[in-house]
Amino acid sequence: LSGIVRSVKDTLSSQFMENCKGVIQRLTLQEHKMVWNQTTHLWNNYEKIIHQRTNTTPFDLIPQDEGTSVTVRVMKPLEATELSLETVYEKFHPSVQSFTDVIGHYISGERPKGIQETEQMLKVGTALTGVGELVLDNTTIKLQPPKQGMPYYLSTADFNTLLQKQESSVRFWKILTVLFGFATCTVLFFILRKQYRHHRERRHLKQMQDEFQQAQERLLREMNAEGGETLKNACVVCLNNPKSCVFLECGHVCSCHECYRALPEPRRCPICRQGISRVVPLYNS
Repeated sequence: LSGIVRSVKDTLSSQFMENCKGVIQRLTLQEHKMVWNQTTHLWNNYEKIIHQRTNTTPFDLIPQDEGTSVTVRVMKPLEATELSLETVYEKFHPSVQSFTDVIGHYISGERPKGIQETEQMLKVGTALTGVGELVLDNTTIKLQPPKQGMPYYLSTADFNTLLQKQESSVRFWKILTVLFGFATCTVLFFILRKQYRHHRERRHLKQMQDEFQQAQERLLREMNAEGGETLKNACVVCLNNPKSCVFLECGHVCSCHECYRALPEPRRCPICRQGISRVVPLYNS
């Protein structure tokens, strides 16, 4: 509903402006200073509310049409969203600093700029749009926050403007949700793709190990059939060439020279996994 603000009891008078009456008054003292940022090495503006007081008085919304006499009592206006108060007074009081104060501020990393004094009011006669729950209390119609937890609006804009603003906000959150959903699906796709590749590589490696083990067992059976001496002197890596290298410092004789050269860097003994510092050729007579 829309209507004109009218005070039920005594109106609130501005402390700084003459003939300025309202139903909500907010006085604010805000500190302004510069703070040194250790990360960016720059002076940044810093604002802090050091005191704020809000005064209210009961008020009604009366229809803008002269022929209608129905009034609506506005309850709990400070809980409403979109409640914009008009700034009727604003003054900045710069801080007075001596040379010693300036040096101390540079050392401490904080430079006070001053105090801003502001007075905001919801004036009598302001056109206001309210969206909330209407209840009938005896003979008084009241506009109050919805009990279901839905938003409660009091705005100086008209209903269509307020509705367009809320629809724009809904569209923004929908687009943001779609973008985040798409980004999440993309990240999940790449993670699953990476996991699939790792699984495929592990399966391929296991398959190669199984094939190598089968070939090794087959070769062992063939060598056992030919004689134990050939198996005893065969390279433990290829099981084909005779052992021809002595690995130091572990002293194992287990590999041929071709398989030693094929070992990955840093080269380690296939038996004990100790680092190979030196290789001595082995000659069988």
